[in-house]
Amino acid sequence: MSKHVFLSGPPGIGKTISIQKATEVLKLSGIPIDGFYTEEVREGPLSRVGSGSSTARPEYRVGQYVVDLASFEQLALPVLRNVDLGSETRKVCIIDETGKMELFSQSFIRAVRQTLAGSGTMILGNTPVPKGKPLGLVEEIRSRKDKTKNRSLTKS
Repeated sequence: MSKHVFLSGPPGIGKTISIQKATEVLKLSGIPIDGFYTEEVREGPLSRVGSGSSTARPEYRVGQYVVDLASFEQLALPVLRNVDLGSETRKVCIIDETGKMELFSQSFIRAVRQTLAGSGTMILGNTPVPKGKPLGLVEEIRSRKDKTKNRSLTKS
């Protein structure tokens, strides 16, 4: 059995939907699950906002998106830091997604690395298709020599 499974593919191919469907099946099977999804929102941790925003916090952008790093970290970090706590059975941790927006957070990168190295948790996650400058953590995931499986989704 794989220790971790990561799906990759271009935007809109169905990575998040595939993970949501797999999560439903795992829950019905009684497998403990924790984690998070990153869905497009108009306001929130990963939000599309006009250029008229005036905040004192540093602004992180990916194309038309503004990343609310503090809100993202408040959501994702407690989940990742506590994923191995409180369960004696193997748990699945959903990480959707490990992409450019999420990788602005050094704390998130450290937490994902720690979860990848942990013994009691399987990660079901997704990564973007390589494009432009390589993303360090994404390349680490792709090149892991353990039982991590990387699967590409394509349109059929």
